[in-house]
Amino acid sequence: MHWKRRRVVVLLLLRKILTCAICSIAMVGLLSGHVHVFPSSRVSDLSDPYKLPTVTQQHEFNYQKLSTEKRWTQELAPPHLSKEQAPPHLYKAPIASHKLDGASGNVDFQKLWKPPASRDLLPCVQPSSNYPALNESRGYLLVHTNGGLNQMRAGICDMVAVARIINATLVIPELDKRSFWQDSSNFSDVFDENHFINALANDVKVIKKLPKELSSATKVVKHFKSWSGLEYYQDEIASLWEEYQVIRAAKSDSRLANNNLPLDIQKLRCRACYEALRFSPRIEAMGKLLVDRMMSYGPFIALHLRYEKDMLAFSGCTHGLSNVEAEELKTIRENTAYWKIKDIDAREQRSKGHCPLTPKEVGIFLTALGFPSNTPIYIAAGEIYGGDTHMADLRSRYPMLMSKEKLASVEELEPFTNHASQMAALDYIVSVESDVFIPSYSGNMARAVEGHRRFLGHRKTISPDRKGLVRLFDKIEKGLLKEGGKVSDRIIEIHKKMQGSPRRRRGPVSGTKGMDRFRSEEAFYVNPLPDCLCRRVSSRTVNASISIR
Repeated sequence: MHWKRRRVVVLLLLRKILTCAICSIAMVGLLSGHVHVFPSSRVSDLSDPYKLPTVTQQHEFNYQKLSTEKRWTQELAPPHLSKEQAPPHLYKAPIASHKLDGASGNVDFQKLWKPPASRDLLPCVQPSSNYPALNESRGYLLVHTNGGLNQMRAGICDMVAVARIINATLVIPELDKRSFWQDSSNFSDVFDENHFINALANDVKVIKKLPKELSSATKVVKHFKSWSGLEYYQDEIASLWEEYQVIRAAKSDSRLANNNLPLDIQKLRCRACYEALRFSPRIEAMGKLLVDRMMSYGPFIALHLRYEKDMLAFSGCTHGLSNVEAEELKTIRENTAYWKIKDIDAREQRSKGHCPLTPKEVGIFLTALGFPSNTPIYIAAGEIYGGDTHMADLRSRYPMLMSKEKLASVEELEPFTNHASQMAALDYIVSVESDVFIPSYSGNMARAVEGHRRFLGHRKTISPDRKGLVRLFDKIEKGLLKEGGKVSDRIIEIHKKMQGSPRRRRGPVSGTKGMDRFRSEEAFYVNPLPDCLCRRVSSRTVNASISIR
């Protein structure tokens, strides 16, 4: 009996001890808890159109404060997603305060994001004192643009210069509605039409429509010669005014020479591209929203991942694809009439560096450069061919992959969704504003963004040496090399001088002749130096032309 009573006392004592322990653990949990903070979804005054910044307005990152101000440890979801809805890959781990471990050891964090020295270069696009006043118009220039958004943008800016050269009134250009993307957008849907007209008022007269009395007039349709100079337009094209009041340019891309044009014409091209041809207020407002949301994660990369169906079909690049996928792309190429080359050797294309990097190869490249796995990356692209299947390797290395569709709600993107040019414009804005821009292929958008970033102060743009990288990737794939220090050091060394630092625009490749000579030149809009950038010396000489060696 005594033993039973003693047993009851012991059990009661143990129960009390256990209860106290549970309560203590609960209290510690409550006291150590923290509140999750999410970025605000409110954007200040969206009624004001978002303007791509000038040199004095551009985003400058304070690297010294980075470690304390940008150490997000919370789960960061786009404002339209609740905590429960946020996909797991949006979780952002803490950023190390000083250094991040790269493949070859510690990579200095500030150096990783720091832009190249601008060498005190600033935009200088104002006309010279010799720039003549606008002459009386001799007729009307109609322009049918061709290609995707950035091909059309470059063509429009060139046609502004052509209109000036031949004393034409420029009618607002028609956008290409018959290209691969079948986009029905008009000029005013993509660009700010009124701003375009007003900004060029002292250079070229621009009107929205051809006057009614000339709608039935005989028009001459002309295919302007590619990369033509001043004499061609002043002599051959301007002579058409003697017979016609309206000239129609059948195409707009690459119709004006990159070099050897009067400085005032080159500056006009820059004014047209970087000042007059602003996106529509609706696109710029949405672009600002995406930029703000992306910046809430800290410094980020904009990756132009040109791994889309049209690009792969056009280039004939099939590395890493299944036989079924390769056959599908071949069929698309054969059925697209205006793609001239049909039979393409995929291996040869890749070995020459003519193929976009695959998502897997991009992951190896970023790791070798030293970017940590928690780096926020904005995917500036349309639908990736093969979807998640081909993105798996990249996502396993870099889970913080963002896009328009992840940063904005379906309702926010709805006005742009079925318009490829408008969606591309959103990617363009985020790419220009990113801390680092990396294109997987040197296509029209990659070149346009690189040039714009150079114009705005030589923001960091890393251009992969695809030909050199392919050799390394193939050795890794065959087991002849292993990822790590040696590969990382090699890739970093290759790309030391490929990060957007100031240099003169490259001329033609030595030994090339005819059209191949012009084709081998670096395009004007890829690098506006020396024509549109000048060294800051003093307030009196800031608009002077310079020479960069």
